[in-house]
Amino acid sequence: MKLKTMTLAALAAVTVALSGCAKKSSVDTAPLEKSFASADAASKTTADKAASDIKAGEYASATAELQKLAAQTKLTPEQQQAVKDVLAQVQKQLSDTAAKAGKDAEKAAGDLQKSLPK
Repeated sequence: MKLKTMTLAALAAVTVALSGCAKKSSVDTAPLEKSFASADAASKTTADKAASDIKAGEYASATAELQKLAAQTKLTPEQQQAVKDVLAQVQKQLSDTAAKAGKDAEKAAGDLQKSLPK
C-alpha cells in the first residue's frame, strides 16, 4: 500500500511540474500580431489563434497554426519573417519543456526508488 501511495505521489509531482511548465511562455508574439494586424480576415484569424495558443502554453496547436500561415503564398516578407521567427521560438520552447519534463521525471523516479524499502 505504501508503494502505491509513493508511486501516486511521484506521478502527481511530475504532472504538476509539467503543467506548470506549459503555462510559462517566453515566446514573443508581438511581431506576429503586428505583422498580421491588417492582413486578410482568414490570415489574421489564424495568426490570432496561434498567438492565443502560445500565450496559453498550447505549443503543439500553435505550431500547427503557424505552419498553416507559413504555407500561404500571399504573405508579405514581414509576415513571412514573423512566422519564421515565432515558429522557431515555439519549437525551442517545446524542446526546452520536453527536456525539463524528462529531468523532472528522472528525478521523481530516483526519489521513488530511494523511498522503496530495501
